[in-house]
Amino acid sequence: MSSDVTNPCALVLFGSTGDLTRRKIMPALYSLAKQKLLPPAFAIIAFARRDKDDATYREDVRAAIREFAPALQPEGPEWEAFAQNIFYLRSTLDDSEGYHRLANLLDTLDEERHLGGNRLFYLATPPENFLEIIDHLGRAGLNRQKTPQSWTRIVVEKPFGYDLASARQLNAELRARFREDQIYRIDHYLGKESVQNILVLRFANHIFEPLFNKNYIDHVQIIVAETIGVEGRGNYFDKSGIMRDMIQNHALQVLTLVAMEPPISLHADAIRDEKVKTLRSLRPFSQEDVARRTVRGQYGPGKLVIDGKEVEVPGYREEEGVDPKSTTETFAAIHFALENWRWAGVPFYVLAGKRLPKRVTEVQIQFKAVPDVLFARTAAEGLRPNRLVIRIQPDEGAFFEVCSKVPGPGLKIQTVQMDFKYGSAFSVPVHDAYERLLLDAIRGDASLFARGDEVEAAWEVVTPILEAWEHLTCPVFPNYAAGTWGPKAAADLLREGQVWRIPQ
Repeated sequence: MSSDVTNPCALVLFGSTGDLTRRKIMPALYSLAKQKLLPPAFAIIAFARRDKDDATYREDVRAAIREFAPALQPEGPEWEAFAQNIFYLRSTLDDSEGYHRLANLLDTLDEERHLGGNRLFYLATPPENFLEIIDHLGRAGLNRQKTPQSWTRIVVEKPFGYDLASARQLNAELRARFREDQIYRIDHYLGKESVQNILVLRFANHIFEPLFNKNYIDHVQIIVAETIGVEGRGNYFDKSGIMRDMIQNHALQVLTLVAMEPPISLHADAIRDEKVKTLRSLRPFSQEDVARRTVRGQYGPGKLVIDGKEVEVPGYREEEGVDPKSTTETFAAIHFALENWRWAGVPFYVLAGKRLPKRVTEVQIQFKAVPDVLFARTAAEGLRPNRLVIRIQPDEGAFFEVCSKVPGPGLKIQTVQMDFKYGSAFSVPVHDAYERLLLDAIRGDASLFARGDEVEAAWEVVTPILEAWEHLTCPVFPNYAAGTWGPKAAADLLREGQVWRIPQ
């Protein structure tokens, strides 16, 4: 299997009229085309039920790019060349005849455009459609490689199941039709430069790796904060909650990169092997553990600063599509513990929530404090433990906090930052995560995609928490106002002397 991006291929897009395609996938594909990163022989087939043809769908794509990525400017020869590679096939997802027409269209494009039989199927649909599409692809023979030299791959958007049982069922259905090396489970967080940079910071800088263990690290905080509410996705989110929507995938992916052992190589499976080991080393949650080591919340009405203006926003139960008596969590804080030699006794705290004061995702690695014997008799109010902060969004980058003497007579200590930002440190732009992930799927590089056992291992951690919440008395919701940092009970998760370091 070649990893050369110049290999020709056809991308078949299910969910081609949906929001994800309009906001992310099509702008990413056009951006790659403008950078000359797509194969010269390339075709996009939109598979959807709406009454459209090639020309009308191409105009829909152009309108989406104008709305969501106007800087790409879908005009002129570059746009025309890209648009000529887009085709529309009208069919419902449950029509077996539509998949046979898809097979015929792919064969025709192989002949006319010399695509080599290489095919990438992208499932950008709601998860309830996954099993149906996978089954029909198999029945139509589209899961098989056309020739010994060609390749066939399938990209599946999250969520990968609703709990452990459904994740296992989805994996079983995928493996019944496709080999594991054909399956690309996509989590856009792994496409972010700053997430990929965690491995580089840890393993390419000798000053950090020897210190990443229980001897030097006091605790780790992973914060995934959003200012938005459910954004019209109330029906989906009310069945999901922040645990399924953010923690089971995004937060645990970041945790594994921070805590994993060095892989034996940068090959996809070598990296994913270590991530799976990390997930399996997380201490299982009993119902008693869930009561002590988790906090859940739901936002009520409040005020947020949006575009520089203070705005009143409704509570979660007043959002469209949400049950007025919903007990779905929009906030969760969890104390994870790893039972391995490197991290035994080091708390990993995860905080994720909606309608929080800032949109920010970051990892805070706090080192142990220096002994106070040296500075005990001095004015050392500014003496704080060192902290490495990896900012995932926005302002992607990292900074390291160290203590320094303030100029002047006497000894006064202050914490200062050594930092870099991707936007200013490099002369190349930071690209959208979907650009990197789409390119890797075409190349056949699975390093940034989740493996089946990795998905199941994450659900093995999270499912007992969800089940325990069903039996434990639910907090009185809402228990935090929109525009605040969640319920006060979250502070009780931390050990004495530890505090949530709120991003500034």
